[in-house]
Amino acid sequence: MEHISLRSVLFGLFLLIVQTTGDVTRPNFVLIMVDDLGIGDVGCYGNDTIRTPNIDRLALDGVKLTQHIAAAPLCTPSRAAFLTGRYALRSGFGSTGSVQVLLFLGGSGGLAPNETTFAKVLQKQGYATGLIGKWHLGVNCKSRNDHCHHPNNHGFDYYYGIPFTYFNDCKPGEGKDILAEQQAALWDLSMLLGLGLVTLVLLKVSGLLEVSGKLLVFLTLLCLLGFTVWFVPLELVRVWNCIVMRNEEVVEQPMEPDALPEKLVSEAEQFIERNQNRPFLLFLSLAHVHAPLFVSKDFVGKSKHGLYGDNVEEMDAAVGRMVQLIERLDLADHTLMYFTSDHGGHLEDSDERGQRGGWNGIYRGGKAMGGWEGGIRVPGLFHWTGRLPAGRVVNEPTSLMDIFPTVVKLAGGELPQDRLLDGHDLMPLLEGRTERSEHEFMFHYCGIYLNAVRWRPPNSQSVFKVHYFTPNFSPPGAVGCYDTKMCMCHGEFVTHHDPPLVFDLSRDAGESAPLSPAIDQRYAEVLRRVQEAVEEHRRTLSPVEGQLSWRNILWKPWLQPCCGTFPFCSCSENTLTERAGEGGKRGLFHEVQ
Repeated sequence: MEHISLRSVLFGLFLLIVQTTGDVTRPNFVLIMVDDLGIGDVGCYGNDTIRTPNIDRLALDGVKLTQHIAAAPLCTPSRAAFLTGRYALRSGFGSTGSVQVLLFLGGSGGLAPNETTFAKVLQKQGYATGLIGKWHLGVNCKSRNDHCHHPNNHGFDYYYGIPFTYFNDCKPGEGKDILAEQQAALWDLSMLLGLGLVTLVLLKVSGLLEVSGKLLVFLTLLCLLGFTVWFVPLELVRVWNCIVMRNEEVVEQPMEPDALPEKLVSEAEQFIERNQNRPFLLFLSLAHVHAPLFVSKDFVGKSKHGLYGDNVEEMDAAVGRMVQLIERLDLADHTLMYFTSDHGGHLEDSDERGQRGGWNGIYRGGKAMGGWEGGIRVPGLFHWTGRLPAGRVVNEPTSLMDIFPTVVKLAGGELPQDRLLDGHDLMPLLEGRTERSEHEFMFHYCGIYLNAVRWRPPNSQSVFKVHYFTPNFSPPGAVGCYDTKMCMCHGEFVTHHDPPLVFDLSRDAGESAPLSPAIDQRYAEVLRRVQEAVEEHRRTLSPVEGQLSWRNILWKPWLQPCCGTFPFCSCSENTLTERAGEGGKRGLFHEVQ
């Protein structure tokens, strides 16, 4: 009996050691994604006027990807692809018209419950999982509290942030983003109907025209109904969309924009501090640098690039606070940190105060411009003390979708076997165990339409890009769609190319000089190989419900998240809560050198 007991004790100790070792070998993850940042806005990618010392340090002490590609040039589809490791089309985030992202929190579209995010996999591996910041992938499906699309239903134990996005409607005086042209047209129509009704009443009163009283009542009710149907969702959109949630509870409605940056970073710090003794995954999805721009007293007027530059430098300080905390808690050797943007800068976003969107460096195009490099080539920085080589630069094609398999494998999880993943494990590239990307082909979508294809031929240093159509820039000569504020993917808004445009990105990263089919022998081979890849890729696509259909995106009052009793939704959170330690004393952002 004593012998058996001793064996049991030894076996128990062995299991404890294995479990403890397993936790030690499983890294933490701090994934930082910013919104609408141009690759040319960051110092380590060539900017010499905006100061980004904390982001630059990640590159200096870690690995920098120079051809890191978003799966879409807009927020909602790009983020869906990032979280699932799959092209957004596979999740139903392909648009056929002018609406290319979710428009209302009270809509029924979003990331479907049957999708698998890397957070779901890590949650099953025992990780503490948290999402702080922007979501923009829906909340409810059929009722106000089903939360079928909510982050808590997609693998995140803890959520704090804005379930929609930060946009002009959230800040009084900044104008409108949501269906602005339609709002103006409906207003004009309402005024016209109202004027017509008043005219009929005056004619009846004056005796110049016989008008039935029942007809006037009917027309009055019709005018009121029509006015209410568009006025309530669109004129009150700040109340409906600009909210803050903690898990499934609305804690601020509408939100206070100026307080948001500090709240998000403070929440991220607290999440790390709470979970420092166990494996954790933090996805910090910052509201910077999407317009309207923040005006923070510690940063306004500090940069050489106006308010936009101030916002970039404030965002850099947020990154610095994350790095500083990881080091202070002695977690640097045990934490993989990642920095990126969801897509390129918004070139058309400007007002009388100047440019409010980002700079995409030498790359052509920007946000919402299909497959042009400026809209999809984003920063990609990895930092892991003692594991990743300092100063390594990777020039191979990589994707935001690669984060899924990279994180899952490092955490000891299993990749889903019931669906096709489009991402690849990045660790061999990051560590220098291989010099070639597993992405021979990458497919660039504009809505549901295959816009362009990238090909990295084996045994070649070239990277070719084939464009089947391109957005029509306006006014003529511009690089962007300034007349419509954002480029579209369909109909008269694009030009189809026959033969397609072909660029060699290894020699012409700015996509300024397409190859000539008449004199370049590679042209025919590129088209042939790309077409074969397209046909093979299309065979992997299956029909799914379109999350961006009008039926799914239009506002439904019974789905609207609400703080209080609908429709009287209103609540406020303390803007500067006291926090333990020095964090509560320093107030807003401080610069981290």
